[in-house]
Amino acid sequence: MAAKPSADISISSYRALAEFRHQIRLFLHFSEEATRQHGLEPQQHQLLLAIKGIPVGTQPTIGRIAERLQIRHHSAVELADRLHERGAVARETNPDDRREVRLHLTPAGERLLQKLSIAHHNELGKAGPALRDALNVVLQLVRKES
Repeated sequence: MAAKPSADISISSYRALAEFRHQIRLFLHFSEEATRQHGLEPQQHQLLLAIKGIPVGTQPTIGRIAERLQIRHHSAVELADRLHERGAVARETNPDDRREVRLHLTPAGERLLQKLSIAHHNELGKAGPALRDALNVVLQLVRKES
C-alpha cells in the first residue's frame, strides 16, 4: 500500500521534485531530438518501442498499444497508419476476431528501432546516474515526510 503524503511538503521536497522533473525532461528532450534526426516523430518511436517491448503473453493490438502509450484508439490507428506507409509496421488481422488488428515491426522498423535504442542506451549511460540520484532523493524525502 502506498504511503499517504503529509499535508505539508518541505522546500527540500519541492527542490527534489523539480530536479527529478528536470532530469526526466533532459532525457525526453534527447529522445525527441534523436527520434526526429531519424525522420520520426516521438510518438512514432514510442509506438515502435511499445510493439517490440510488449509484455510476454500480451498481443500488440491497436487497443493494447493505445493503452501502453496512454493515447486514444484512433490516435494509435493514425500512428500505425503513418508507420505502415513508411514500411516500418505491418498489420495482421486476427483470424478468430476480424475486428482485432495486431501490429508487427517490419525488418525496416526493426533496424530503425535498433538504431534509436542504441542511441537511447548510450544516453542513459551518461544521464542515468543523475536521473537515478534525483529519484533517490525524492523517494527518501517522501518516506521521511510521510
